[in-house]
Formats: sequence, C-alpha cells, structure tokens
Amino acid sequence: MKKENSKESGLGVPPEARLFKQAQGGCQASLNLLLVRHEPLVKYAVKRQNLGDLPWEEAVQAGRIGLWKAILGFDPRHGHQFSTYAYPAIVHYIWRAVKVHCRDNQRAHTTRQWVLFFRHWETGPAQRQAEREVCASLQAMVARLPDRLQQVIVGRYGLDGQEPRTLPTLGLALGVCGERVRQLQVEALVRLRHPAHSQELRTLLRRHSQREYEWAEELAQTWLRRRGGRHG
Repeated sequence: MKKENSKESGLGVPPEARLFKQAQGGCQASLNLLLVRHEPLVKYAVKRQNLGDLPWEEAVQAGRIGLWKAILGFDPRHGHQFSTYAYPAIVHYIWRAVKVHCRDNQRAHTTRQWVLFFRHWETGPAQRQAEREVCASLQAMVARLPDRLQQVIVGRYGLDGQEPRTLPTLGLALGVCGERVRQLQVEALVRLRHPAHSQELRTLLRRHSQREYEWAEELAQTWLRRRGGRHG
C-alpha cells in the first residue's frame, strides 16, 4: 500500500490531507480537528489587522469563519501550503466584520483603514514614510480610473477626506439609482485589482503572491460572467 506523504499528527489521527477530504465530505470531527489545529493562524491574522473598535473576540470569530471556508475549499493536491491558502480568506472575513461594525455604528472609513487594514503600524519615521508611499500609490491608482468610476470609489471610501457616502447619495450626484452605483463600485474594484493597475500597491503592501493574483483573476472572471448574463 502506498504511504501517505503527510506525517501522522498523533496516535490514531489521520494525516492532514485525509482530514481535509473527510471534512469536505461532511465529517464534523475532522472539521473540528482542523479548526482547532489552525486556530493560531486566525489569531495571528487578527493581530495584524487594523480592527478599529471591533472587539477582539468578534474579529477572532470572523476569522474562524474564514478558516472554515478555507478548509472546505482547500485541495492539498495543488501543492500549496494550507496557511498560504487560508490566510487571505481569514483576513477577508475579519475585514468584512470591521466594515459591518463601522457601518452599523456609523463610523467613517479613513484612507488609512482602507489601505492598511491588514497591518498595525508602529509610530516611527520609516513607518510613516511607508504609509505615505502606500497612500500616494492608492491615490494614483484611483486617479487612473474613468471619471465616473473614480467618483464612486472616492465617494464610497471617503478618499477625499469626507465621510464615505451611501449608494443613494452617490446615485443622486451621478443621476443613477443606488443599485447602479453598487454595480459601478464592483466594476471599479475589479479594475483596481488587476495586476496591470495594482502591482505597485501590492508590492508595497506585500500582497503580490501568485495566490493573490489568482484570487483577483477569479473575482474578475466571475464579474465578467455575471455582467455577460445581465447584458447578453
């Protein structure tokens, strides 16, 4: 019989590749074991976020949801480390919890939160310079968008120093409905994620791994398919 490549993680415990297969097949015990085993990755991710005033435990719980989603979607046969695969999913759910918390409490997103959500910066000349470079790169990237998309992104995220505007408010300014503004926002984000536009910013943020680009491409292709369905 061919031996598993993964080492046993303990007496009577199957290799991790088998645990993923069992968890994805509906085995709750395997899922729970993987969740416990990779809990430190969640807490590591939470420590690197700018949480605003989102309570720590709520951020951890959001990260656990991202970990759960990653477990169900991970394929060990692709050769990626699970931590590399799972980390972006964990961060995504943490930041989504931050945004929901800010929205529910009517707190504005600042430019710094938008750009540096994944890392807490200590005060110091080098860090302040790095932050200025990141903000300048973001502003330059947004400035390359078509005018209407630029207005939507600047308004939605308060990049002009004002409080973020709602979809209906921006809709009134642009002469369209709030749903159309939401569609324009999605289109703008798809453009901004494209490597041709985002490479400089991704490099500054250390978010330029192959996995990051694959994720951006996946989102772009999903958007294109949906747009094709709407517009024929």
